[in-house]
Amino acid sequence: MKIETVVVGALETNCYLVYCEETKQCAVVDPGADPEKILHTLLEMSLEPVVLINTHGHVDHIGANHDIKQRFAVPLLLHKADLPLLNNALLSEVAFLLGAKASPEPDAFVTDGEEIRIGRQSLTVVATPGHSPGSISLKGDEFLLSGDTLFNDGVGRTDLPGGSWEELVESIKSRIFILDGRTRVYPGHGPSTTVDREKKSNPFVR
Repeated sequence: MKIETVVVGALETNCYLVYCEETKQCAVVDPGADPEKILHTLLEMSLEPVVLINTHGHVDHIGANHDIKQRFAVPLLLHKADLPLLNNALLSEVAFLLGAKASPEPDAFVTDGEEIRIGRQSLTVVATPGHSPGSISLKGDEFLLSGDTLFNDGVGRTDLPGGSWEELVESIKSRIFILDGRTRVYPGHGPSTTVDREKKSNPFVR
């Protein structure tokens, strides 16, 4: 399984194109803005989207859902606890800045431990609440897409509606830090890191 990063929008959200190298089938994860940039990359790489996944419902991660789904008619997946955030995303003061459009309703709600097939590969849903009630991470072979839960030398903010510092720390310690230390972590913003590195040096989680 391969990962292509497309940095989108004024908040520089990492939209990830996670694809099976054999079949070129692809998951579009967190298309927060710049739909044309995402579409261009998909076409340039000859990728076939089969699913659209939001790690959480904040506007900078869902702002281009409408355009991607309209173009490819793929199912949209989200954790049910973040449905209120998805439905109210355009109320955010940055929605206009991102050129966000109202998201379609999810086609299905993901659950912890669920496997999402992508060609001959799969992603496993890891519930990591804290940044938002329904925040999830996505586990593949030797990598984790951590959404806005864990960053390189940082963690997600918890001062937005539904955020919880206690849940965030618990999610990181009990769901992410238990993974193999070599696991590459791809966050919602900024550069990638590893589980080992964050366990040793992240100043927010000790």
